[in-house]
Amino acid sequence: MTRLKVTAAQMVDAARARINEVETPDLIAMIDAPDVVIVDLRDIRERQRSGYIPGSFHAPRGMIEFWIDPESPYFKPVFGEDKAFVFYCASGWRSAITTATLLDMGFEAAHLREGFSTWEKHGGPVEFPEKKD
Repeated sequence: MTRLKVTAAQMVDAARARINEVETPDLIAMIDAPDVVIVDLRDIRERQRSGYIPGSFHAPRGMIEFWIDPESPYFKPVFGEDKAFVFYCASGWRSAITTATLLDMGFEAAHLREGFSTWEKHGGPVEFPEKKD
């Protein structure tokens, strides 16, 4: 077995040491704020299975660097808006690493520290995609 120089857990810890983290109750309080964009990094199957934060923008983790870069052919205009961005995933690991990467690119953002895993437990609303026939 190959020994890694840095583990995924170490990457998450390093990211968390330098990014802005939002606690679940605080993001619940911001859900309707017009100057906040909540971004769901999870896979489409996770959203279908577990639901998502109402009004969140879905941006799959594999494309996010390209979607936030105005010089990329994949740029999404939502990321050019003058708003606060809070990213989330299931447990906060992917969103921590993503937020650190985007910070390195010069894009200011925060992430939901515990991820979607504690959202409902804290009373956060959940929406599900419409079932297709």
